[in-house]
Amino acid sequence: MANPITIPTLETPRLRLRAPRLDDFEAFAAFRADPVRSVFVGGPYTEAQAFDQLGELIGHWHLRGFGRFMIADRESDAALGVTGPYHPADWPEPEIAWSVFAHAEGRGIAFEAATAARRYAYDTLGWTTAISLVSIENTRSASLAKRLGCTRDPDFIHPDFGRMGCWRHPPPAVVLA
Repeated sequence: MANPITIPTLETPRLRLRAPRLDDFEAFAAFRADPVRSVFVGGPYTEAQAFDQLGELIGHWHLRGFGRFMIADRESDAALGVTGPYHPADWPEPEIAWSVFAHAEGRGIAFEAATAARRYAYDTLGWTTAISLVSIENTRSASLAKRLGCTRDPDFIHPDFGRMGCWRHPPPAVVLA
């Protein structure tokens, strides 16, 4: 029998980082299907592929003991994006990942959510370092990485996504001070 997983809920002043749920699927699938918005995560994807990917968010928690949270509005609980500790098999090391849905962009949501996710990785998971892999063309995510205090490491060449900027997060002593 499989061990049950527990996905914690984190709260910030405006956000709730929580387990993905079926009622998040419409917003998640719309993001994954958008040919402009999803290009930096390998899209666009079909609705069936998006459904599988939503399940992968939960599966990562089961396999690794950590994973990405659904970013939700703290008042309405509406899905706004995805963030959290992430380490797929073809990544060079664990990262803090983020994607924000179109209706949440430009409000500091990604910064607030990624900051909380990084704090969780450092405080709870005991990570001593983290990266964020960002498509070279994704200038908005590169700007967010800089705002989070990240510095550039050498690029990473992914077999499917190609050359990606590798952004190194500051260590816990700096972030948690």
